[in-house]
Amino acid sequence: MPRTIAAILRHGDYEQPEHVPSAFLPHPLTDKGRGQAKDCVGELREFAKANGLAIHEIVDTSRMLRAWETGIIICNRLGDEYRVEEFEALAERSVGAGANLTVERIAEIIERDPRFPPLQEGWKATPDFRLPLQGAESLREAGVRVAAHLEQRMNNLVHEVTGDSMKVFVGHGAAFRYAAVKLGVLTDSQAPGLSMFHCKPVFLERNSRGGWSQAGGEWKVRKKTSKAMD
Repeated sequence: MPRTIAAILRHGDYEQPEHVPSAFLPHPLTDKGRGQAKDCVGELREFAKANGLAIHEIVDTSRMLRAWETGIIICNRLGDEYRVEEFEALAERSVGAGANLTVERIAEIIERDPRFPPLQEGWKATPDFRLPLQGAESLREAGVRVAAHLEQRMNNLVHEVTGDSMKVFVGHGAAFRYAAVKLGVLTDSQAPGLSMFHCKPVFLERNSRGGWSQAGGEWKVRKKTSKAMD
C-alpha cells in the first residue's frame, strides 16, 4: 500500500477588512499573499523529494477566492499538468447570516434579538459555540466537514496511485485546525492555542489502518493577546 500524505495549507495573505471574521469573505490575495503562494511551492517540492513522494496533479481548494487564487499560483509553479478543483466542503467556518459583518456588528444584532442572550466574550474561539443565525456553524462542525473531505479524497488517492504520493489541500486555518482534532492529530486542549501560517504546509499522513499523524510542518502558536479572526 502506498504511503499517502495530505499537505494542508492556509491560503495566502488577503484583503481582510478590519474586525471582520474570515468566514466567507470574497476578497482576493494581496501582493504579499501571492508571493507567499509562490514561495510555498519550494517547501512542497522539498518535502516531497525528501520523502520520495509524487505530488498529485489535482490541488483541492475551497471556493473562497483567496484559496482558489493560492491554488492556481501553486499549480502554475508546479507545472502544466497541475490543476485546481474547488470544493465547498473546504470552506472556513460559516457565520451564516452574520457573514461579512464586523464582530461588533454581529454582537449588536444578537443583542437586539429578543430570542437570544448576548454573546459571550471569546465566542469566536469557543469550539462548540454556533451563532444563533441561519447557516452558522461551530468550529467543531466546520472541522468535521473538512475532515470528511480529507478522508474521502485521501481514501480515493490510495486506490488511484501506485507509488508514495502527496496531495495538496488549500483552505482555511480554523477549519483545518478542527479537522486535525477530528482526525486525532490535535487535541481539544491544543487547538485553541494554535493557528496556521499563511501558505506554510502542515503534512498529515494517513496510514493503512485509516489513522492520521503529523509527518511535518509546523502549526502557528497564537500569542495570548491575539484575537482569532479566522
